[in-house]
Amino acid sequence: MKALKLILAVFATFLFSTTVSAQEQKTVQTATIKTAIYCDHCKHCETCGDKFNQTLIKEKGVQMVVLDEKAMTIKVTYNTKKTDLAKIKTAISKLGYDADDVKAEPLAYEGLDDCCKKS
Repeated sequence: MKALKLILAVFATFLFSTTVSAQEQKTVQTATIKTAIYCDHCKHCETCGDKFNQTLIKEKGVQMVVLDEKAMTIKVTYNTKKTDLAKIKTAISKLGYDADDVKAEPLAYEGLDDCCKKS
């Protein structure tokens, strides 16, 4: 009987430690991506602000997008099980903006408002 209790205690301890280590794996991460924003109203602009807020949030796994036009960064919170940083950078590039080392797609860049392009 003592052996059975000991085996059950060891088994319960093993199950608990496995659960704890599974919870330690982060599935939600936040990344700050450097971009090139040349106007001071992108967050409120009907074109650019909507592009970031509506288009990026539709990307699978993206949970939150915060644009900081003064720092020229986009802070993205995303689920690592559904997407990765490379896919997010590509999505930003398709909007016409640089995303760290990923250059903006030329055709998308040409479609930006003049105030959003480099002078």
